[in-house]
Amino acid sequence: MSLKNIKTTKRKKPRRSSRITKSAKSMVPVWDGWEEWDGQKFHRFKTSSQSWFYQTFKHTELHPHLFNWMLKNDYTKKDVQACKALPNWKLSTNVCINAKMLLDGMPDFNKKEDEYWQSLAGTMGEVRPVTVHMKKSIQEWIEEGSTLLKNKKVEEKKKADVYVPSIQERIREQASMASEDIDVWLDEFVTNKDGFDPKGFDFKRHFQQKGVTQAHARKIIKFYEGELEEFRDLLKIPTASQLSKMDEKDADWWEQLKEGYSHLSKKDVQKFISALESLVEACNYVIDTSKATRKPRKTKPKSADKLVEKLKFAKTNDKYKLASIVPTEIVGANELWVFNVKTRKIGKYIASNIDPQGMKRAGSGLSVKGTTIQGFHEENSIQKTLRKPDEQLKEFKGAGKVALRKFLDEIKTTDTKLNGRINLDTILLKVSG
Repeated sequence: MSLKNIKTTKRKKPRRSSRITKSAKSMVPVWDGWEEWDGQKFHRFKTSSQSWFYQTFKHTELHPHLFNWMLKNDYTKKDVQACKALPNWKLSTNVCINAKMLLDGMPDFNKKEDEYWQSLAGTMGEVRPVTVHMKKSIQEWIEEGSTLLKNKKVEEKKKADVYVPSIQERIREQASMASEDIDVWLDEFVTNKDGFDPKGFDFKRHFQQKGVTQAHARKIIKFYEGELEEFRDLLKIPTASQLSKMDEKDADWWEQLKEGYSHLSKKDVQKFISALESLVEACNYVIDTSKATRKPRKTKPKSADKLVEKLKFAKTNDKYKLASIVPTEIVGANELWVFNVKTRKIGKYIASNIDPQGMKRAGSGLSVKGTTIQGFHEENSIQKTLRKPDEQLKEFKGAGKVALRKFLDEIKTTDTKLNGRINLDTILLKVSG
């Protein structure tokens, strides 16, 4: 038999148990009594403690111990911030572990450990204080982290210094660009008054090409409204007799206006006014069209709780042993029965827009506004006075849907129309639909 035909099942690798457990983390090495230990015991406990921290905690869980040790050993908060600015992998795990052990009571240097180390065959060098290597590494981290923070501040300042125009400034700039071709057309009036056509610019097409919106159109009108007003004043220049009756300032202004445009005839002035009025009319068309096509803002429907929050009604009545229903049940209901304990009138509100499925669709059923029932049929919603309220109310409570349809018909008093108002004498008896 070929080995290829033999089905084999892969052995699942045993799932490695997590090296981090709450119980393991609680078993922190204790350094009490280290002064009595010999060099061998101290060295082995120190080595096993370092291994325990490495196996029990994540790399990033050890960082706070380093920062705590730094603050207790003449390093500033600025130095700590510099170290925190570095990537996590930059901070040595061994340095962090040593910081934790120093905080827990391990000495920086133990002469007994050094003597034990020197006695071992094949060892080199000597045991140095733990903080020698720690301080060297920390200083390097502070310098590198400080540079990172400095560069970060420079970048943030550059971003802050970048000018960001406001929405109104952007609209004004866009409107100004859309007006460039209009200015070129109006300049033709200066170079060739006789050949200038005040109707010779296709504003509709131009505005479509430039994407002019109602916001742009409002700005464009402002660009030219001062010039239009000035040309209209040219047709209203006062006579010499009228000027003599004005104060010196106003008379001087009219004289300057007349002199400044003395080269233009009334026909020329009217032609330019016609051009500017065509421009303003085209802009107003854009504005009016935008208003007409703007979608109305959808009003968020109010919740039933919000609709009935101002409704004033009688919650209970001891005389007739009645209690009102929860008022939120009115919203969307097809019928509402009410009873006025003061007038002894019982009434039934019938919705003008019945929802046969009782789905409480928008616009169907009854609603509430302030202290008034809304959406009821004014003709069909009636009330009648109960002559024997105790007996008739007891009958009402025991009536089913079919009996309730004829309940008002069987009361032999005159019916009156309901007005929708609910007050503190009104019990909300029942709803349906």
